Amino acid sequence: MDYLIAVVSDRIQAEEAYTALEKAGIPTNQISILGKGYKNADEFGFIDPGQQAKKRAILMAYWLVPFGFIGGYTFDLITGVNSFDWAVEPFNHILGGVAGAIGGAMGSFFVGGTAGLSLDSGDALPYRNRLDEGKYIIVVQGTTSIKNKATGILRPLNPENLQGYSQPAV
Repeated sequence: MDYLIAVVSDRIQAEEAYTALEKAGIPTNQISILGKGYKNADEFGFIDPGQQAKKRAILMAYWLVPFGFIGGYTFDLITGVNSFDWAVEPFNHILGGVAGAIGGAMGSFFVGGTAGLSLDSGDALPYRNRLDEGKYIIVVQGTTSIKNKATGILRPLNPENLQGYSQPAV
């Protein structure tokens, strides 16, 4: 499946582009307008980077929290450092493990969350920002020939941005 995404500044330009695509014979079920009064980014399926960051942080927490506990417990056991003088022998090691688990949770939050924001958003974040600015997005999805035909139709309308994407076959 190929996609062509055009960003226009107002509703009139978006409707003009839609009409031009429709007159050229591109099926209307393959054309979408995103913006105020039309579909929003979530309805269309643009990835929300915040949700992706949360998923990545939780996934990393499954590994880092237990690893942090084991690391903290082992470190306290091997070094013999009594980090918590008020705790007796076995509980001192357990508290060291809890401190390690807290470190693992912090690592999953900061590293996993940051990676989720930066890696998983792709081009969805700039398009979401454009929608937040009040602009409109026209998306044509279909085969390469439909995408190329739509490019020829939309280019003379001078959109702010015109970009094609190809999704590899699985």
